Amino acid sequence: MAPRKRKKPVKKVKFQVTRSGIAGIAVVCFCIFLWMFLIGVWAGQSLLYPPVNDTKSSPEVSDSGKGKQVFEVIQLEADKKKKIIQK
Repeated sequence: MAPRKRKKPVKKVKFQVTRSGIAGIAVVCFCIFLWMFLIGVWAGQSLLYPPVNDTKSSPEVSDSGKGKQVFEVIQLEADKKKKIIQK
């Protein structure tokens, strides 16, 4: 019989991480996911609500002189009502 060829031993990669290392990785991942969530909310808000160019709908800030800012909110009402077309 022919002698069997010995295979070269496969080098295995091992990672050893302590509990504090795992906790650090978890904190970093949490911060990354939180940051991505906040960026997603900001992008969603900017896509869903286009910028308003009308000055009537934006609240105006007035300074009362006492160190406080007061927001004056202007309510807008519909001018035209829908017409019902009967066929």
